[in-house]
Amino acid sequence: MNEKRRPPKRDDQAPRRADRFAERTVVEEVEGQLEGRNALQEALKSGRTIDKVFVAAGDTDRGLQRLAAQAKEAGAVVVPVDRRKLDAMSTTRAHQGIIALAAAHEYCTIDDILEEAASRGEAPLIIICDELSDPHNLGAIMRSGECAGAHGVIIPKRRSVGLTATVAKASAGAVEYMKVARVTNVNNAISELKDKGVWIFGTAAEGSVPMYKADLTGPTAIVIGNEGDGMSQLVRKNCDMLVHIPMKGKISSLNASAAASILLYEAVRQRLG
Repeated sequence: MNEKRRPPKRDDQAPRRADRFAERTVVEEVEGQLEGRNALQEALKSGRTIDKVFVAAGDTDRGLQRLAAQAKEAGAVVVPVDRRKLDAMSTTRAHQGIIALAAAHEYCTIDDILEEAASRGEAPLIIICDELSDPHNLGAIMRSGECAGAHGVIIPKRRSVGLTATVAKASAGAVEYMKVARVTNVNNAISELKDKGVWIFGTAAEGSVPMYKADLTGPTAIVIGNEGDGMSQLVRKNCDMLVHIPMKGKISSLNASAAASILLYEAVRQRLG
């Protein structure tokens, strides 16, 4: 007599465990997230640096639009999004049509970075991140930069990760010591640095100069491109020199933070003589 095979025992706790895991992940990623109008209003009043604001697209509420405008005037990037995205981002379920991400640290200016180099009596060593999207990469670059004695990092306001809590954690505390300038336009920042005597070295696999032959002893800015596409065409064009890291293996490219570390320490090696 054949016995009927019993169906596998159902684990009713699995969905609950998955929900709890997802909830923990969201909370970890959105540390520094401000939800609702009052929370953002008070943050702006206190002078807290707001990195980005997500506001319900198409909402005609004047108070909401006025608050978004105030955040923009304070330097935040304002992004209109569908309410469903806000619902998905929200941990309080009471976002009132607006969610803001507060910066984990204050931003500075390009002049502040150059003054930091001058105060140390050193030639500037600066990292320019061209539209990096991964917070772990930016955090790792800041960590390497601080260890290598770099004077600052420059990031664009748009199409780039800002100083989020995840970046701060990945930097292992470097965010507290590394100056970060957030600029409206990377190419304008490059022009400003050139006017002040800084040479711009772009990193590219097809770069004509091996990094060992690039003179990184003088005022130097190293450009690290986007994780997927590398540097934008205009940024590439505006670099004084394109350098490459010699590759001996079968893989043709390095992670953005690894490439930054290698170039930074080549600069350190050269500067030590």
